[in-house]
Amino acid sequence: MEELKEGGAEQLHQEDGDIKGGDGNTLDLESHQAEDGVSSVSTNVVKTEALVGDSDVEPSNTTSDRHISIQTKLEGLEGLTDLNGAGRKACPLCPEDKFKACYSHKLRRHLQNLHWKVYVEFEGQKMCICHLPCRQLKPGPNGDQASGKLVAHYHCVVCSVTITRKTDMVSHLKRHVNKGETEASYLGSADVSLEEPAPSGLAFEIMKELGTNVQLMPNHSTPQKTDTYFNRKMKTNRQLVFCSLAVLAEERNPLDCLDAFGATGIMGLQWVKHLRNAVKVTITDINEACVKMIRENCQLNHIRVEGSRGSSRVPDVGVGADVDGAPIATVEVAKMDANVIMHLRPFDYIHLDPFGTAVNYLDSAFRNVRNLGIISVTSTDTGSLYSKSLNVTLRHYGSNIVRTEYYRELAARMVLATVARAAARCNKGIEVLLAVAVEHFVLVVVRVLRGPTQADESAKRIRQLIHCQWCEERVFLKQGSMVEENLYRQLPCNCHESMPGKTAVELGPLWSGPLFNTGFLRRMLFAAVQHSMEDIQPLVKTLICESECTILKSFVHGTAAALTNQVECGVVIKVQKLDESITTDHSGKRKTGDEPGNVMKKLKSDVSLEHPAFYYSIHRHSIRGMNMPKLNTFLKYLTEAGFRVSRTHFDPTGVRTDATLDQFKAVLTKYSVPTYTNTTATQNPEETIRVTE
Repeated sequence: MEELKEGGAEQLHQEDGDIKGGDGNTLDLESHQAEDGVSSVSTNVVKTEALVGDSDVEPSNTTSDRHISIQTKLEGLEGLTDLNGAGRKACPLCPEDKFKACYSHKLRRHLQNLHWKVYVEFEGQKMCICHLPCRQLKPGPNGDQASGKLVAHYHCVVCSVTITRKTDMVSHLKRHVNKGETEASYLGSADVSLEEPAPSGLAFEIMKELGTNVQLMPNHSTPQKTDTYFNRKMKTNRQLVFCSLAVLAEERNPLDCLDAFGATGIMGLQWVKHLRNAVKVTITDINEACVKMIRENCQLNHIRVEGSRGSSRVPDVGVGADVDGAPIATVEVAKMDANVIMHLRPFDYIHLDPFGTAVNYLDSAFRNVRNLGIISVTSTDTGSLYSKSLNVTLRHYGSNIVRTEYYRELAARMVLATVARAAARCNKGIEVLLAVAVEHFVLVVVRVLRGPTQADESAKRIRQLIHCQWCEERVFLKQGSMVEENLYRQLPCNCHESMPGKTAVELGPLWSGPLFNTGFLRRMLFAAVQHSMEDIQPLVKTLICESECTILKSFVHGTAAALTNQVECGVVIKVQKLDESITTDHSGKRKTGDEPGNVMKKLKSDVSLEHPAFYYSIHRHSIRGMNMPKLNTFLKYLTEAGFRVSRTHFDPTGVRTDATLDQFKAVLTKYSVPTYTNTTATQNPEETIRVTE
């Protein structure tokens, strides 16, 4: 057997040029295992003619590069036999006893309806169903293998293993992708055209977002299996973070910014590519593959890379050089743990976006962040935030919550409470600038206020929430210890008197302060318009209305906007000039000669009226058998009744208002009409009598 292998290896060495010249691809070599009938990949063993069976029925272990059941087009499958010739012809993928030889028109229908119709596609290659005796025969009832039946199967295009079920083959291919094992890796990347050779023979995909190009690995969408994870659905999150950084860059520059979890480095590259000299960006990641990918993406965007000051790396002077000679910007890339670099160096802006919760990095983030700096935290552990894993919620955030109609805002306030406690441990307070909770993530952006007084003020904002389980009315618990019987008296509803037993639960601790800052959001909207981010402009406009709980707001629109009116979602919006809006913005800008005390007075003077906590869903509290008014019309009815009201981004059917639930239902009932009305009751009584006679 070894002599046979040596002879096959010599034959491969002699015919290597002829094999590559035939179709331009490196052949996938297989070794035949006669004991178990399973094919496996081998790079130095070639089958001889002694291992090939009948010429009409070619098994999967042939000398070809791929099995004959793997084709790119239907014409390739039909080309396995001469369909234009005369006479009967046998199916190339079925044995003679299963499908007898027939004429061309019948064989063509057989190939289309049986083999081609149920193919599994992978990177342009179609794996058709095969009925040849490639697998071991299925034993019969008596254990006799000869009496068993042939098993239909697929041949994997990557590893040549045979799998019977289509769903199992799809799962098998996904495991190849997660491990980075694609067809290109087995073919030596002969068909991959890249500017740089891909590591480990992997093919990259180049994606462009906000004018920034990044290379993505084939398994970039599976964070459990890959290091350089990239989520396309987080585009809104990246744009919101960018706008918040752009606002801070207007206050003071240059800024020391940190993208603590770089992955592909797209967020930090967007910062440095659009803000240029206003920011000094540092991108870190603990994984070596991520750091290498970030450096390659810097070169792809003509950005110079510098080594970390806290690491032993030598600055890469030549990496990221522009085609004309000079790079467009400079970024610092370091292989370092996020907690370590945040302890070593101070920053003006820190963004935390780990896979899952960020509670393990909050203490380090607040340790060295500069005064009036900004920390943005993205949490993607929606299972624990949205009341699906209560034990994990208690472990990470130390809060007791239940599933409510306002669960998204509940999650945002729970994250803010955790952030405020971490800041208070470092003698720092927070001012919430932005809190967004959508389907995939929860993003909070806070400004850091140094000093024990600010820390005490922030700690007072952390309170418990009383939630009625019957009507879902809610109210924050007042400060001070209270007897359990007095808890129900704080709720506006009377469910405790009409219902037996305990009707309310205590949730929290939660952040009870405001979730938005109007001036900061106005400047974020201007930054979104300036950098052509049309995707988040409607969201930021909704946040501005929600920040002051009103349906009529003035927005910055363009660089030289006139005082005109716009209609969005049925609501008249007044558009204001840029210079007028900036004078009324919330700003912590440091000017020459301004003292920190004056800056704090300016921050306090620009704080707007706090918006009401939580919201009500109009569908959740609709009256059965009644047609409720449209949402925008209902907002006008609540405004006419004397309540503050606005829509909320947390829920498209939610209404944020300072009205109690009973008042909310009273207005909703007043303007709702019955679904089915009696037509005779609306007629004139005389006409009714006349019709009766």
